[in-house]
Amino acid sequence: MPVQHGMTFGELAAMFNAETRIQAKLSVIAMQSYRRGMWFDETGLSWIAPSPNLRSLAEAVLYPGVALIEGANVSVGRGTATPFELVGAPWIDGKALARVLNSRHIPGARIESADFTPSDDRYARTLCHGVRISVTDRSVFHAPDFGIELAVALFRLYPTQFRLQDTLGLIGSRQTLQDIVQGLDPRKIAAQWQAEVESFKRLRAKYLLY
Repeated sequence: MPVQHGMTFGELAAMFNAETRIQAKLSVIAMQSYRRGMWFDETGLSWIAPSPNLRSLAEAVLYPGVALIEGANVSVGRGTATPFELVGAPWIDGKALARVLNSRHIPGARIESADFTPSDDRYARTLCHGVRISVTDRSVFHAPDFGIELAVALFRLYPTQFRLQDTLGLIGSRQTLQDIVQGLDPRKIAAQWQAEVESFKRLRAKYLLY
């Protein structure tokens, strides 16, 4: 499945029930006044954090990308006021990382160098240097692509320090890690996913309610 599958919980339940032959007696009550293209802040509902570290819509937008690298030896801002808006480590040069990422002209994102000290989680009470990520246009920002941009930038800057192999559990593809090691452009890496993404879209179409 794509990291961003674009389905509601009810639609996912129906798909899993049918495609994996669970065959549970399943009833899904469709929402009223919901449109698939809505962002959460367009629904009129109050934000309720789905996780202690997803405190805002901005963090939820960044999460599917930034979280791809958190298996490695970097902080993604857990233990700060803005999880997933920060990436850093004591051994990172924040200005250098921001410069590399900004040179990529990533759609919908602004990258600035930042220092922060997490209160807990990785590098607790240790000064980290890195970047702050701001989404300036969520309509063009693509989080999983950004996650690969982060992984590539960190590996190119710190090939012996950044533990790329530790990201496998979240990136989920040995081929992607191999492509990063071989220096493939991040956009070419993302382009390789598209055939599988289109195949998934055809599968999910049977289960979309909205």
